[in-house]
Amino acid sequence: MNFRKLPVLTITAILLAGCATTADDRYPSLATRDVERAEGTFEPVETEELDVPPVEVNQGTNLAERLDALVAQAREAHAGFLDAVPTAESRVKAAAGSSVGSDGWAAAQVALADLDSARSNAAIALGDLDILFTAATVQADDATAIVAARDSVIALVAEEDAVLERLRAQVR
Repeated sequence: MNFRKLPVLTITAILLAGCATTADDRYPSLATRDVERAEGTFEPVETEELDVPPVEVNQGTNLAERLDALVAQAREAHAGFLDAVPTAESRVKAAAGSSVGSDGWAAAQVALADLDSARSNAAIALGDLDILFTAATVQADDATAIVAARDSVIALVAEEDAVLERLRAQVR
């Protein structure tokens, strides 16, 4: 017999013997206690009622004027976007092949950020049109005019997205 293993075997036997003792009264039962049972009812926390004004989606001239104004706002933002595209294209071309963090790359990123800003102006009008569309749909109003205005603004924003995607692909 190998006597070097004797102390290890002795310690292991003592530890296992300690685990083998039963002490049913020293540990609590895992059964559900009275405190853990749900009794009674819970009262909801009182909250203040929010006063949210309804969105006016009447089909009169007011809506037509509002839609025209939103489409005009989007077209104006789109024109600003198109004005900034040549500058961005030239900066992106200049940055082609340059390393990340270089002056050319930074100038291209600034030009792309300017385009993003111009795009967001058109997206604001689209967001307002989305609110009008949702309100008209919920109120079961005729949303035909809203859909037409919304679709025209979506087309403008999609065109801007395509330009941004094309330019970003050249900078990478």
